[in-house]
Amino acid sequence: MSKKLDEMTREELGKLFPIIISEPNPDWVSFYLTEKELILATIGPPNIVRIHHIGSTAIPNIHAKPTIDILLEVVDDIKIDELIFQFQSIGYHYSHQPEKPPPQLMFMKGYTPNGFVGQAYHVHLRYAGDWDELYFRDYLRQHPDIAQAYGELKLKLQKEHQFDREAYTEGKTDFVRNITAKAREVLGKSYNFNQ
Repeated sequence: MSKKLDEMTREELGKLFPIIISEPNPDWVSFYLTEKELILATIGPPNIVRIHHIGSTAIPNIHAKPTIDILLEVVDDIKIDELIFQFQSIGYHYSHQPEKPPPQLMFMKGYTPNGFVGQAYHVHLRYAGDWDELYFRDYLRQHPDIAQAYGELKLKLQKEHQFDREAYTEGKTDFVRNITAKAREVLGKSYNFNQ
């Protein structure tokens, strides 16, 4: 009998779900839009403040992990237990993320104890805010040369850390921080609710 995902070690998960970097795929946008509609229908617009396509699949013409990252901003009084049940009802696995901003939840689809199955999705759940991921995405959309450099960095890191997601992510950290700081200078407070 195979282990459940939440019973596996970091090393086991790294081998089961290696870092894969794909050529740019124009279908990533339609995958996001289809999943967005499913999430809206399941969670309900009154519970959702904003929903965004983030991550490398949201940036045209760059290499990316073929995972659709979604930033879902929800109302402060959302019922978390009900939300977890709703996401599980549409095939998502719940993951508590204590290092992430409140409500410290993430949902993943496409992951099984036997490896990837179908399209992978990550839904990063947050309360409404002014999130770095949006500035980073928009800056790279506006600067294709920097987006290409990011894609090349990801290819390099994939070769070095194919089975270690944490090391792969850590290898991108300085690049992401530097670009996000530039983006915030240029874009101002584009996503701030308290303007």
